[in-house]
Amino acid sequence: MNTDSTAILNNVLTSFAALTENDISVSASLWRRREIKKGDFYNKQNIVCKDLGIVVKGIFRVYYYDEKTDEEKNMFFFSEGQFIVSFRSFLYQYQCVYYIEALEDAEVVYLPYDDLQNLYANHKPWERFGRILAEHFFNQSQGRSEELLFFSHEKRYQNLLVQHPNIVQRVPSFHIASYLGIKNQSLSRIKKRLLDNK
Repeated sequence: MNTDSTAILNNVLTSFAALTENDISVSASLWRRREIKKGDFYNKQNIVCKDLGIVVKGIFRVYYYDEKTDEEKNMFFFSEGQFIVSFRSFLYQYQCVYYIEALEDAEVVYLPYDDLQNLYANHKPWERFGRILAEHFFNQSQGRSEELLFFSHEKRYQNLLVQHPNIVQRVPSFHIASYLGIKNQSLSRIKKRLLDNK
């Protein structure tokens, strides 16, 4: 791995689960680096997700393709310093129901499923990491469900800007509108309203 990849990996693991330098060094030789071109995939629908990744560079969308309507529906975005995975597929090693696509040229460091299981089995701090990781993705999933049920489109948009501050400059509006569950025109109205209220 290069210096940037190593630095981001260390920063994420330290801040996320308080892993020490020694804990991280145990895993150092297991992490791998992967470059993903814009439009290529970290994982695909109907393929088992075999790797837990951390985004070093780039932004990804997680989307579901609905064959009945021929529509792509965006569910999540992953950007720098965030874990990237289809967690249920990874956890239970069954086929993923989503695509994870790079929206920019990207770089990821990743840990294969079997290597992570070995870390869980042989190193107590990594077992704790696994619990915190599960809690993180449960929170993310439930938070997304609650947003869709209880929040206005405008509030969802504001939350998205907090999670991914530069997303408007990096991702086409139609992808953001899909994530919010609205049309492009409605997104334009939200942007204008927020601008007028500043």
